[in-house]
Amino acid sequence: MPAAARSETVAALQARIAAMQARTLGTRTVPTDPRVAHLLPGGALRSGVVYAAPGSLALAMLLLAGPSAAGAWCGVVGIPEFGAEAAAELGIVLDRLVLVPSPDEHWLTVTAQLTEVLPIVLVRPPAAGASPAETARLASRLRQRDATLLVAGPWSGAEATLETTGSSWTGIGAGWGYLAARELDVVVTAREVASRHRLRIETGFRLAPAAAAPAAAPARLAAV
Repeated sequence: MPAAARSETVAALQARIAAMQARTLGTRTVPTDPRVAHLLPGGALRSGVVYAAPGSLALAMLLLAGPSAAGAWCGVVGIPEFGAEAAAELGIVLDRLVLVPSPDEHWLTVTAQLTEVLPIVLVRPPAAGASPAETARLASRLRQRDATLLVAGPWSGAEATLETTGSSWTGIGAGWGYLAARELDVVVTAREVASRHRLRIETGFRLAPAAAAPAAAPARLAAV
């Protein structure tokens, strides 16, 4: 076997071993927003592992909201459009948030450094992603620092992947009312087992009534 191919094989095996170790060693639970707890294996985020949330930044932000609201300092890397108002609406505490909007090619180094000092970090990798050797090294760092990594995108070896496959808005009328909630179709894959879920996220956006609209706007719907 050529040296390059042998090196890639070793790196891939290291990544698989790291993922298996993460599932057994990452046992401390992390405060989790109740809106997403039912999507996660064991009903909560855990330290020392990676969770991937491709398809919806809102879902990734909800994963971050639980630890943030509980007092944890959090980091966000590689998401320049990360909105402070939307984050606060979902429960993320901005006073304890470190933002690195555009790390460019240094995204992995920045992410690894933040996991040294912050208990939870959200990152969106570039399209090329990380190599198996890089993910294995980062997985080892997460276990050592007892940190949790949230990825707004796909990630090899994630403890669970929460992929948003569709979404819709409810509560809005013909030019009036509340955007009461956004509903997401989420496929959760954990330990090679997939399950389908419907997630409802309340919002606080209201449109002014038009001239022909009913006198009273519909009430906001309760969370489910």
